[in-house]
Amino acid sequence: MKVGIVWLPNVGKSTLFNALTKNYAAEAANFPFCTIEPNIGMVNVNDERLEKIRVAVNGQKVIPATCEFIDIAGIVEGASKWEGLGNKFLANIREADAILQVVRVFQNDDIIHVSGNVDPKRDIEVINSELILADIDTLGRRVNDNAKKARANKEAAVAQAVYERVFKDLNEWKLAIDMISEDEQEYFDDLHLLTNKKFVYAVNVSEEMMDTPEEKLREIIGVKKTKVVPICAKLEADMIEMSEQERKEFLEEMGLITTGLDNLIKASYDALGLQYYFTAGEKEVRAWTIPVWATAPQAAGVIHTDFEKWFIKADVVNWADLVEFGGWSGAREKAKVSLQGKDYIVKDGDVMLFKFSS
Repeated sequence: MKVGIVWLPNVGKSTLFNALTKNYAAEAANFPFCTIEPNIGMVNVNDERLEKIRVAVNGQKVIPATCEFIDIAGIVEGASKWEGLGNKFLANIREADAILQVVRVFQNDDIIHVSGNVDPKRDIEVINSELILADIDTLGRRVNDNAKKARANKEAAVAQAVYERVFKDLNEWKLAIDMISEDEQEYFDDLHLLTNKKFVYAVNVSEEMMDTPEEKLREIIGVKKTKVVPICAKLEADMIEMSEQERKEFLEEMGLITTGLDNLIKASYDALGLQYYFTAGEKEVRAWTIPVWATAPQAAGVIHTDFEKWFIKADVVNWADLVEFGGWSGAREKAKVSLQGKDYIVKDGDVMLFKFSS
């Protein structure tokens, strides 16, 4: 999973990225455009189930699922037309699966906002406008290039009608993802439109606002449907050097169950329709990322493409049953392990053992 981070300068993004990657690779400073070249961070997905499964099967190690975060320079008005650091950095997130917008809500006179004051609704409009303008440029070239083909080719003519409709929508400041149907997505796969990606909003709040209800946050930033996650970048930064136990105690003191970063990663998975299943043995316990609709053969194919091709059956057990009954043998004795075929839809938290033909 690749997530591109976009933001206006001085909203706390670099601090957040540092906390995400558990290091200080992204420089943080109180001036715009501190980040010049994009940083890329591979982040482990924290899941306490992995260690519990490892103990149950006496595994040697755990390998969590991972996310790739692409951290680009701050966007300003005119970025799509090469103002500031410009379109170069928008190109860095075209291959991302989702876009994470970091939106500043916290007030701090010592941290200068690029626009002079904190206004999350305005900030979102600025970023979305630049993404839309970049898409208008991209799609406009496709409309022109495809016009001649459309006059002689029926399939190209169908595509042209779709392109022109979405181009009109973009010029009315609508996001492509809201205008393109599932059946039409194939026309846009190679264009990598920025506003045709799933969005997640990380709302950078003060410590006092961490328990703000989601609906209230939506009202504050003016977003109706998109995933919204409250996060305090300063709080996350304070936990970077803490041990797992210290972090747990710190969260309890703050009245929190999970970190904002864990919630952010989960929201990214949910936005993209992703989940993960586990494989578990004495050598390792591992989480594998799959779409929520994946069948057992498709899940096997994530490990190796040949596994999907030669799939026969899979032993499947819920992770909690595997833990409760002390591993595969105990779960089988309690009839908690089922044998599933090619049509089985994998569930989040399934532990699977695949059987293949030779």
